[in-house]
Amino acid sequence: MAKLCRDCAAFTQAESCGSCGSTRLASHPELQSLSIAHVDCDAFFCSVEKRDNPDIRDKPVIVGGGRRGVVSAACYHARIYGVHSAMPMFKALKLCPEAVVVRGNMDKYARDGGIIREMMRDLTPAVEPLSIDEAFLDLSGTERIHGRKPSQSLIKLQNDILKEVGVTVSVGLSYNKFLAKTASDLDKPNGFAVLGRADALNFLADKPVGFIYGVGPSFARSLNKEGLNTIADVRRWTDKKMAQRFGDMGLHLARLARAEDNRPVKRSRLRKSVSAETTFNEDISDIEALKDKLWQVCQKTADRSKAKNIAGTVVTLKLKTKQFESITRRRTLPQPVQLADVIFRTCVPMLEKEVSKSNGSQSYRLIGAGISGLTAPVGDGGDLLDPNAIKRGIAERATDKAREKFGKDAVMTGRGFKNKGRRNDAKFLPNKINPDSVD
Repeated sequence: MAKLCRDCAAFTQAESCGSCGSTRLASHPELQSLSIAHVDCDAFFCSVEKRDNPDIRDKPVIVGGGRRGVVSAACYHARIYGVHSAMPMFKALKLCPEAVVVRGNMDKYARDGGIIREMMRDLTPAVEPLSIDEAFLDLSGTERIHGRKPSQSLIKLQNDILKEVGVTVSVGLSYNKFLAKTASDLDKPNGFAVLGRADALNFLADKPVGFIYGVGPSFARSLNKEGLNTIADVRRWTDKKMAQRFGDMGLHLARLARAEDNRPVKRSRLRKSVSAETTFNEDISDIEALKDKLWQVCQKTADRSKAKNIAGTVVTLKLKTKQFESITRRRTLPQPVQLADVIFRTCVPMLEKEVSKSNGSQSYRLIGAGISGLTAPVGDGGDLLDPNAIKRGIAERATDKAREKFGKDAVMTGRGFKNKGRRNDAKFLPNKINPDSVD
């Protein structure tokens, strides 16, 4: 059986690489024929922070907001204690009190994620991003271009990412997307795992139904009630019976249980929205204080949309009450916008209306703003009812140039200046980010 060197990507039949002498070898009978891969950065946000701060490399690290926020990412060290993404921060710190908490830097993560994605596209145009730090790749036919097997190209990619970006990635290689994603979770971190046609069915057979990606706890319980506890149990039901009992998801599950997945690797995904949100350390009910926070997230959204050179025709306001009730309000505009001033002025009436419903008695723990219905920018939002809109747009563009040249705090509006000293009260962190929907 041919073995693949994890260090230099050479094939060998020996117990060590004949080219570089390494004993880090990957082996599988189908290594030279498989071409569908899932590449996943290992605890990406935390890995970037550890890369940039050697003092925390050997410590449990959590990226997230203050005690009122949630965990955006946890390193493998922290996960040992039970910490996971989307967990309330106070619970995470109770489980792992010695953890180092970093608020994070989304711009830095997006930049590094973009570099990694371009490295993927250097191998193949068939790259389907799932989030900022993971993607499917179809390397079929790339051997003629690169002069090496897909598995060799993936080893080189893995090593190049570590060398150029300073983070590790785990690779899953197989013949379809379901098995490639399954494989990438088998050998983390910095892993390289293979599931082939000959071993996939046996590998899946004794796994619980919840092992399959997309089968959540609720669906798993429904399957268990029917006696479907393992993937092998699912195979005993016909496709028709699975579809009749569980609908389209049942039919999809039946096929995955047989290791069948005909979904192609899609080359592009449409961006859907650009947004930002912030969770407060203390609940806020005062309308002016809420507007101050609203301005911050509108400016963050505008900065992101300008960086991507996109605008949106739909402006969205997001609120979360102290009772954790989510409120979303939208307004469609006659032309696409990307300026913070326009986004803010569109959101303010929606915010005032929500606050007035409770006569100021309701408190809020989160506010967000975003744009969707994305398209290319067409202007700076002149409005016959607001003759100063164009002037404010010109002023904002000038401010952007000054901030780009001299730093983000070089020029600020009065509202922005008032909040500069209070920015540590909030977090500007997304959940795990879809690269096509900065949220």
